[in-house]
Amino acid sequence: MQLIGMLDSPFVRRAAITLRLRGIPFEHRSLSVFRNYDEFKAINPLVKAPTLVGDDGGLLVDSSMIIDWAETVGDGPSLMPADPAERLRALRLIGLGLVAAEKTVQIIYEGKRDEARRDANWVHRVESQLMAAYTALERDAQGWTPWLLGDVLSQADVTVAVAWRFTQLIRPDLVTPEQFPTLAALSERAEGLQAFAALPPE
Repeated sequence: MQLIGMLDSPFVRRAAITLRLRGIPFEHRSLSVFRNYDEFKAINPLVKAPTLVGDDGGLLVDSSMIIDWAETVGDGPSLMPADPAERLRALRLIGLGLVAAEKTVQIIYEGKRDEARRDANWVHRVESQLMAAYTALERDAQGWTPWLLGDVLSQADVTVAVAWRFTQLIRPDLVTPEQFPTLAALSERAEGLQAFAALPPE
């Protein structure tokens, strides 16, 4: 089984960490959808990261689909609570974490455009959405320790911690630990885990 994509993508990284936490063996192939386009296309014509190549050669794309599948296999502890109320809370936090990751990616892409073609209003809008996501996460994380659902590491922690680290690498000037101390502490705690440390952002 192979996971294709670079760990500088928060979507690839959350999938990789989840597979490791669930005890699912895989080979990570660090291919860029830009620099390694032809090689990636030969594996998956969609050229979408992450791509999971199963032992049967079948492809699974999108980090949420890969993670959903990972919940059904492997011998590691489940990262999703069974209790409906806790599961709903986890899904809400995961959704906010995914928005934060997505908006950070949009900031990157806009920054790659020629300066004359950049849309300042669009950038402001995306930055506002990014801040709104982290503000909601910081509020909802208050009072929860050591993890977002209490004593047990969940997919909410994986997704939010990965998103936070990614944003810190891209826009540390916009989203700071001083503004969001609870999220910064969560990230530090998660990054200290072996599964995170073994799969650092590239």
